[in-house]
Amino acid sequence: MPQVLLCGALIVTLSMGVRHGFGLWLQPITMTRGWSRETFAFALAVQNLAWGLAGPIAGGLADRFGAFRVLVAGALLYAAGLVTMALATSGAAFTGAAGLLVGIAQSGCTYAIVYGVIGRNVSAERRTWAMGVTAAAGSFGQFLMVPVESALISHLGWDQALYLLGLLVLLIVPLALGLREPARGAVGGTHAQSIGAALREAFGYPSFRWLMAGYFVCGFQVVFIGVHMPSYLKDKGLGPEVATLALALIGLFNVIGTYAAGEIGQRWPKRYLLSAIYLLRSLSIVVFLLLPLTPMSVYVFSSAIGLLWLSTVPPTNALVAQIFGVQYLSMLGGFVFLSHQLGSFMGVWLGGKLFDATGSYDLVWWIAVALGVFAGVVNLPVRETPIARPLPAPA
Repeated sequence: MPQVLLCGALIVTLSMGVRHGFGLWLQPITMTRGWSRETFAFALAVQNLAWGLAGPIAGGLADRFGAFRVLVAGALLYAAGLVTMALATSGAAFTGAAGLLVGIAQSGCTYAIVYGVIGRNVSAERRTWAMGVTAAAGSFGQFLMVPVESALISHLGWDQALYLLGLLVLLIVPLALGLREPARGAVGGTHAQSIGAALREAFGYPSFRWLMAGYFVCGFQVVFIGVHMPSYLKDKGLGPEVATLALALIGLFNVIGTYAAGEIGQRWPKRYLLSAIYLLRSLSIVVFLLLPLTPMSVYVFSSAIGLLWLSTVPPTNALVAQIFGVQYLSMLGGFVFLSHQLGSFMGVWLGGKLFDATGSYDLVWWIAVALGVFAGVVNLPVRETPIARPLPAPA
């Protein structure tokens, strides 16, 4: 287990740490290429959509053939996507690079794949905690990488920074060796369930649909804030150093929040934990919007939202494993994450679309508030007990 946790945490640190800084490229790229903000936002919206759509496929391949091959393929695509982002001179090419290539790559080297290995190698009693540790690593990646990426852009230029990051993500390849698994038969001594039966069971179960609905909101909120907040702050007259520190604080406090969510999820009903997280997010945004905007208010908001940033990840994925078992955990987690990415698509795209239409991000902020209240409500009826399955007929 220590090897799985260490390598999984480092992989998520790299893969998530790089992507959390993409908002820093919005203004330098659009100014250099002469594009609108919607062009950049649409490419990242496609990235989130491609990540989500490819997630169940990548998860199914990892469940069937092991995570190692999927992680290697994801790392190679990630590097290619980052390099191509720097070379793209049209909006369509940039969408193909930042959107399709990087999006598909992330489906193969982030949470769903790593959590599948953790779910199969960590006991149920420690599973939520282990997922919290891995999510905390991804949060530390944001805290570590955002200032690094900002410095690379300042000292090397935005295009050279992307080339260097392309080399960096290739470190995922040797780390993937720590997540190699032996060939698996039926899980836990039970009869093997077919993929079709697993999908019909999950999508026919109301609790799975509630989890997907909540995760849609999670994606909308975090990606809108992560991509558009640097530009929002600059529009309000605050310097780029404020945005850089704000994103870093989100990452730092996310380390605390995700680890705490893993610990709390071992002791409290996970549906109540998820509901509280979504409602507190909405409250944090409301207070942020109503208070005068100063560097200090930005830092306080970033710290508060950081505690809630990815803290939904451990309890959501642990619930999927708790309800449906671990045989198809990567695939089912991929479908839940698809809903997250549909929300991410809407959050990042609407941020650019409504800003270009109104000259303000205010409407999108209030949409995020309303969605948080919705997610807080729909997680309450989730049933946490393992799903009852008929026993196989005797031979």
